Amino acid sequence: MSRLLDISDLHVALPAESQRPYAVEGMNLHLDPNEILCVVGESGSGKSLTARAVMGLLPKPHVQISKGSVVFEGEDLAQASDERLREIRGSEISMIFQEPMTALNPVMTIGTQIDEVFRFHQRMSGKERRSRALKLLQDVQLPDPEQTLKAYPHELSGGQRQRAMIAMALALDPKILIADEPTTALDVTTQAQVLKLIKEMQAAHGTGVLFITHDFGVVADIADRVCVMQNGLVVETGTTEQVLGSPSHPYTQALIAAVPDLVPRPARPRSTEIVMRVKNLEKTYRSGGGLFGGKGRVVHAANDVSVDLARGETLGIVGESGSGKSTVARCIVRLNDAEAGQILLGDVDLRPLGRAAMRPHRSKIQMVFQDPFASLNPRTRIGKIIAQGPMMYGASAKEAKDRTLELLEIVGLDARAYERFPHEFSGGQRQRIGIARALALEPEILVADEPVSALDVSIQAQILTLLDEIRDRMNLSMIFITHDLRVAAQVCDRIAVMQRGKVIEVGPTSTMFANPTETYTRELLAAVPGKDWFSEKKIAAAKPG
Repeated sequence: MSRLLDISDLHVALPAESQRPYAVEGMNLHLDPNEILCVVGESGSGKSLTARAVMGLLPKPHVQISKGSVVFEGEDLAQASDERLREIRGSEISMIFQEPMTALNPVMTIGTQIDEVFRFHQRMSGKERRSRALKLLQDVQLPDPEQTLKAYPHELSGGQRQRAMIAMALALDPKILIADEPTTALDVTTQAQVLKLIKEMQAAHGTGVLFITHDFGVVADIADRVCVMQNGLVVETGTTEQVLGSPSHPYTQALIAAVPDLVPRPARPRSTEIVMRVKNLEKTYRSGGGLFGGKGRVVHAANDVSVDLARGETLGIVGESGSGKSTVARCIVRLNDAEAGQILLGDVDLRPLGRAAMRPHRSKIQMVFQDPFASLNPRTRIGKIIAQGPMMYGASAKEAKDRTLELLEIVGLDARAYERFPHEFSGGQRQRIGIARALALEPEILVADEPVSALDVSIQAQILTLLDEIRDRMNLSMIFITHDLRVAAQVCDRIAVMQRGKVIEVGPTSTMFANPTETYTRELLAAVPGKDWFSEKKIAAAKPG
């Protein structure tokens, strides 16, 4: 059987001022027809630039192939002209990008964008192009294909946008499909549906799939073979069984060991002291209608939500996008105003308080945000970012600086970070800075909104361990928002499951995982990628030592 793709001694050079000379160094890799090859590694490993090198989408001249070959059916794409690469892209090699909202044109309907693929590569009538587009949308199981053709990207959910991207990528029946982190931003159930769809489409068309990911759960569910990359080098390749079951390289072992176990950690005794009660919380969003009285859209983001939080406890709030979990978190810290209900901090109801009345209580509840890139002011030094809070509450400049240096040490950063700017740090380091800022006012409650979802698995493990240590050291109570049930299993003492604005189930983590009462909770657990592979037994066998 001839190989679809044969990469030999590939070197992708970086600019002279970069931390290393090559983004990809000496890569040897092949892809066969009807095979799914997963390329795994952390941020900066070179996996996405490998995909772009195959597609001829490297940001030249700053990043370019300096040595080696990328042979597709006997033709070396590293030597192909831009015109030839444009002919190949879409028709013979297609790509699904990580973020469909940025990959799709926001001012063109989905139908127009699919139609453009056909118009560029094939001669066919408008009627035939429309018929093919409808069939593609049906194949990727989008509801109401006729309506989806007319929709703009912002009118679709994340999962629907990703399905539309898959439809466009498969429009011309390519021989190779490159999927660059296509499920990273999706909920667990939507992720499971998209993975199943890719496998079905691949099997139906005999396509070779190059699947880029950092999630070993996804690898376990979809891969035939696995290639592990670290700092631009391929450190291990093999079948899924070989790499996951008997990893030979220390880096692979470390990545697999960092995958959170789906078996909840042992329960801790719950304090009888309740530090916060949320009662019958209501928050509604309205959109549309406009000046001419059209029918508006009403979303009950928080619908009669009631939960409580004990001293020293971590309460997880889990659910899919749109379930209302982040809205509840933002209402609790008063970044959003709820319309009804109570948010009781001790005996004080925070919900009706105005800005001035809320000020004495704000220091007691602090938030760690999801995106460590967007939540820090890029023009402000780290020391000032952390010290601002204490100084606003009356601390002297010296006291605030001493507290900041102490917090930097607590979150595992060097004192030299004090004078540096956010852009000088990695994503994991920025999240540590966000945690330090939240702790600066010595809060009683920490609200963490998806604090590790944007991080690599090994960095994720470090941040989760850090949060655990901080909670125990400072006797903090924590509300932990997540859609990742593996993370919830290892962090949370109790879990509240949200669906369409309602809390449908609350209980101890071990009970929820072993015996969930609601169908929706069982569906969330069933959709966790790689859950069968990464059982306690198998993950223990794969861990070093």
